[in-house]
Amino acid sequence: MSFSDSESSSHGGSGEYKFFRQTCRDRLLYEMLGSSNAPNSKSWKVLIMDKVTVKVMSHSCKMADITDQGVSLVEDLFRRREPMPSMDVIYFIQPSKENVVMFLSDMSGREPLYKKAFVFFSSSVPKELVNHIKCDTSVLPRIGALREMNLEYFPIDNQAFITDHERALEDLYGEDVEKSRKFDACLNTMATRIATVFASLKELPFVRYRIAKSDDCKASSRDLVPTKLASAIWNCLLKYKAIPNFPQTETCELLILDRSVDQIAPVIHEWTYDAMCHDLLDMDGNKYVLEVPSKTGGQPEKKEVLLEDHDPVWLELRHSHIADASERLHDKMTNFVSNNKAAQMQQKARDGGELSTRDLQKIVQALPKYGEQVDKLSLHVEIAGRVNKIIRDTGLRELGQLEQDLVFGDAGAKDVINFLRTKQDASPEYKLRLLMIYACVYPEKFEGDKGTKLMQLAKLSREDMKVVENMKLLAGSSETKKASSGSFSLKFDGAKTKQAARKDRTGEEETWQLFRFYPMIEELIENLNKGALPKNEYACVNDPSPTAQAATTSGSVRSRQAPAAPERKTPAHSMRSRRTSTWARPNHSDDGYSSDSALKSVSLDFKKMGQRIFIFIIGGATRSEVNFHKKIASRFKAEDLDFTFEDHCCLMALVDAVASCEFVTSSPKA
Repeated sequence: MSFSDSESSSHGGSGEYKFFRQTCRDRLLYEMLGSSNAPNSKSWKVLIMDKVTVKVMSHSCKMADITDQGVSLVEDLFRRREPMPSMDVIYFIQPSKENVVMFLSDMSGREPLYKKAFVFFSSSVPKELVNHIKCDTSVLPRIGALREMNLEYFPIDNQAFITDHERALEDLYGEDVEKSRKFDACLNTMATRIATVFASLKELPFVRYRIAKSDDCKASSRDLVPTKLASAIWNCLLKYKAIPNFPQTETCELLILDRSVDQIAPVIHEWTYDAMCHDLLDMDGNKYVLEVPSKTGGQPEKKEVLLEDHDPVWLELRHSHIADASERLHDKMTNFVSNNKAAQMQQKARDGGELSTRDLQKIVQALPKYGEQVDKLSLHVEIAGRVNKIIRDTGLRELGQLEQDLVFGDAGAKDVINFLRTKQDASPEYKLRLLMIYACVYPEKFEGDKGTKLMQLAKLSREDMKVVENMKLLAGSSETKKASSGSFSLKFDGAKTKQAARKDRTGEEETWQLFRFYPMIEELIENLNKGALPKNEYACVNDPSPTAQAATTSGSVRSRQAPAAPERKTPAHSMRSRRTSTWARPNHSDDGYSSDSALKSVSLDFKKMGQRIFIFIIGGATRSEVNFHKKIASRFKAEDLDFTFEDHCCLMALVDAVASCEFVTSSPKA
């Protein structure tokens, strides 16, 4: 479906949402590339992009998609290019002076490089750049379109995007950031890219942010980052009210947080299949290198596979506990072989049974599909096997238990010291992550030289020891740390950690070990959905009108604008109780290859819902935070679900930072 088919707000009459990747893809292919297609014309075009817009395109579209829209050649704006005066050209570029100068250089003069230019800017264009283009009279007749796409975000799946600021924590929270030019540059670019998300989705949010706990006169630049970002985003959004069909009143909510809201979530080991793969395996993004037997009988060959949405087995199992995923993979492989006629016939042949000509014909017909299905299952059986082997070999289960016991108050200094003394062969990364968690839960244990002695006991390098100290930079100023309940010390609604132990309940699914930890963001989103976020901690840039403000006391924007859901009588629920919930068990056939249901589940999970909630975490988000919306879905019936959860900003950068033990470094890499 083209973007023009849904020009109204994405929460319009159909009650169906378009998600990040789908929206980005549709706009790029149909609104941009498709708009330059002349009626009944089959002429080819050239597509020119800069470094940023190439990333935007590559996150949503494949080369085949671009070719289908009549593009025969993709070029870099700043590379030497051959003249093609008989072909039209599409420019998808950022609105910078350098880019505009290069565009004018291509298209001006007696002999331009291309016939006609269709120019699309990724964000709002300053007036001086528009005037600069207008001043070149030789170029104006050769321009077929000049538009702002307002599309400069990078979707990593349907429910999450990044702003591509790998050094966001350093640029915004490092030492002496007030004196750095990178601070304002990072903040403004981040705001611009976030705003283009709402321009694309045709949503206008209430922009909420976490307030610095100290007075503005005492707060440092680090304390005020969420405040400044919220203001910058709102200034960008105000410009979009002139866009046709853009909402004039608020339609959703955006909550801006930073990593100080929960410093443990990025460090603690997550035990889902997805998290374990990225944490323990040597993966490049979503790329996994698999060794397969050589067809010639030589050394095993390396084969690259992508763990993405097109893989139905990955879609089904990625959010499951690793133990649950392993069990289900074994069951799927067993059931597939027992239910597959071709496999049964092959087994019969191996057992010496006679096969009729008809049997052989069925085998031949079934083999291609059979082989593809087995390859999918075999891939994940091998991956899960490798993950489980690493867990056993490194003693990760014992470490994971200690991590969670620390968070829930079931372990203390003696347990940490005992682990460091008895497990001296544990990897430096594991010991570093343990001490980072310990510092968050018990910051008083790191006062004076106590922390140094602990880190020396762990035999950490000076660089790693600095990582633990740098966590304090995220907590803000000393005044902030004393007043805040969610800074360097992790607390749950002000309650003592000892009171946060998991409470098992009968009559539920089996509880998997090491699955009780949950990110603080769960409580924030539930409070936001109920309109219960404390106003003295979370403010709104665009304060609602008095009428709307009165309505806020009884519910959030979703409950005000959507029909009230019927009251549900549910048993008492413990937030500390973590189980393999129904959200991790989509309806799939046992062959593990029900691709239709698997692929549809990506977009059908949230067909019926009210207004949306968007969460932006400055500095990155963990997988448990990104997938929080699925856990919410497990607590309510699908038809009662009235919001989505969407998490953004530097997701992969933070995961990579944790993996390489470079958390909140204050100096750039060498």
